[in-house]
Amino acid sequence: MKLIVQIPALNEEETIAEAIRAIPRDVPGIERVEILVIDDGSTDRTVEVARGAGADHILRMPSNVGLARAFSAGIEEALALGADIIVNTDADNQYCADDIPALISPILERRAQIVVGARPITEIESFSPLKKALQRLGSWVVRQASETDIPDAPSGFRAYARDAAARLCVINTYTYTLETIIQAGRKRIPMTSVPVRVNEVTRPSRLFKGIREYVMRSAKTILRVFVIYAPIRFFFSLAAIFAIPAVIAIARFLVYYLVGNGSGHVQSLVLAAALMAMATVLFAVGILADMIAANRSLLEDIRARDLLRAERPAAAEVLPMKTRKIADVS
Repeated sequence: MKLIVQIPALNEEETIAEAIRAIPRDVPGIERVEILVIDDGSTDRTVEVARGAGADHILRMPSNVGLARAFSAGIEEALALGADIIVNTDADNQYCADDIPALISPILERRAQIVVGARPITEIESFSPLKKALQRLGSWVVRQASETDIPDAPSGFRAYARDAAARLCVINTYTYTLETIIQAGRKRIPMTSVPVRVNEVTRPSRLFKGIREYVMRSAKTILRVFVIYAPIRFFFSLAAIFAIPAVIAIARFLVYYLVGNGSGHVQSLVLAAALMAMATVLFAVGILADMIAANRSLLEDIRARDLLRAERPAAAEVLPMKTRKIADVS
């Protein structure tokens, strides 16, 4: 059983060594632990520091492609390296690496295929009351969209079983955290969460400039993923918003017509026709989107099988440290 801990990193020369050295190399139930650093176009000494700190593999992106794409590239690389379990953590050493055994325990016990580390949000002093409230609200929205019970959706401290990792296909370029939960929930991949600890904050987040940007981008991500993976529910709900007033307008006209005053309320029929036309269009779009979603699901299944077959020869894994640079991830 091989565990690969992947660490996406962008200009993290000050913290990457501490994050790597904190990762336990002896984990119960795991025969081998390896560390994969995904360099997302760093311009400092992140790669050199990671190599010196003991990273087993370094995947270098051709440029800064963003956290979501770096995460996806790391997943594919870990699968190619023969990982049975993949743990994702941050390069700023935000999460307590000593909790990795607890994080992968549900996977080893076959109770789940994805495990999300739930941070003690209310106890994190660096989080303002507003940020804590938004974290709870965002996690609740993701739970509704994904039909799961993950309490800390934005947490990046996660464990993936090999099969589950291969089935995930991140399309967002901003962050993978919300999308993968909604996607996994819609694909009925077993998920759970375990409480994890966090370390002292060393620097503010670089993923977003402020709370407003975080909220806007997160809302956009949730809406986009929901439309992609639940098109029928989304477009039929929009259709209902137009259809219900149309029915009310028709009923209003009929009431006046039956009492002999219908000629003065023809505008109700005009309004009803316009609203019903919009509802019909949205209904048709929902049907087409659902057909496209079914086709995409088949393509994702084919991709997953290809990833699971793409494991590299075992002989390539005996090297003490490998650095690989990919040409293009777009």
